[in-house]
Amino acid sequence: MLIRSDPPIASSEVTDERWFLRRREFIQLGAGVLGAIAGGVATACAGDAVNASTGGATAVAAQQPLTAPRKMVTTTEPLNKFEEITGYNNYYEFGTAKGDPKKYAGQLKTTPWTVKIDGLCNKPADYHLEDLIKTADLEERVYRFRCVEAWSMVIPWIGIPLAAVLKRADPQPKATFVEFQTVLRPSEMPGLAEGGLNWPYTEALRLDEAMNPLSLLAVGLYGKTLLNQNGAPIRLVVPWKYGFKNIKSIVRIRFVDKMPHTAWNDANPREYGFYSNVNPTVDHPRWSQANERRIPAFFANTKTLMFNGYADQVASMYAGMDLRKLY
Repeated sequence: MLIRSDPPIASSEVTDERWFLRRREFIQLGAGVLGAIAGGVATACAGDAVNASTGGATAVAAQQPLTAPRKMVTTTEPLNKFEEITGYNNYYEFGTAKGDPKKYAGQLKTTPWTVKIDGLCNKPADYHLEDLIKTADLEERVYRFRCVEAWSMVIPWIGIPLAAVLKRADPQPKATFVEFQTVLRPSEMPGLAEGGLNWPYTEALRLDEAMNPLSLLAVGLYGKTLLNQNGAPIRLVVPWKYGFKNIKSIVRIRFVDKMPHTAWNDANPREYGFYSNVNPTVDHPRWSQANERRIPAFFANTKTLMFNGYADQVASMYAGMDLRKLY
């Protein structure tokens, strides 16, 4: 995603965001090819921040196997490969190229990990991750994932229902929104030096959205704990919304009574609305949302579905809303 400065530029004059964001890869690929030619060899080519301590770079934590007694499969479409899910990511705290998170996220220390839950609730607390995920049985959820950049995947997440965690905190009647915050550690997250957004990264949902049975706090995928580039050790998954709503590496969950500020909406409200529900009838100002590119395809090859195919489960939450204005 890009932060565009006014005045507006005609979409036909803007470099497609997919290619813009892959510019480093193309540059590196070109450099690699030139290097191989020169060397005569063939080369195989591919506000108040919480927990802001700087623990220093550490090795990538080894993935641990996870057992999920329950399973929910919401699509018959084939799963994306593990290598695709872990090698093509947006996580700007580690850089803006799709391969940057895989390259640089290993510096992030994910153990021990604490999530603060506070705000308008009767049971605020700082939860160690191991305690937090005991709130409910782990479940595998096979969900479609749709990025606002018009690419998509099918991912077998493992996690616990977000609603179970929120109920444990006992929200007060005044609580109407839930705000989430990503860890902020400049020494372990080199992308922060590039600026671009108001860090730490924040996202939010209406309370009824957060309590929807589809909303998941994921701690793993493909039967193992999350890798850092996918938002380890705990992240949000709301499959009917564009990917940037699925905040990674969560350190704080806060109940509030007003619509919170969120990172991308603050940066460019014209392009990234608070709701950001997948909607093929409302285009991004610079490209169509009618179709999507299912990774690893190179061109858009899949028709985008309203609410990413989850209308039966979520559409009633938006009954009567003008989804063109409240995008």
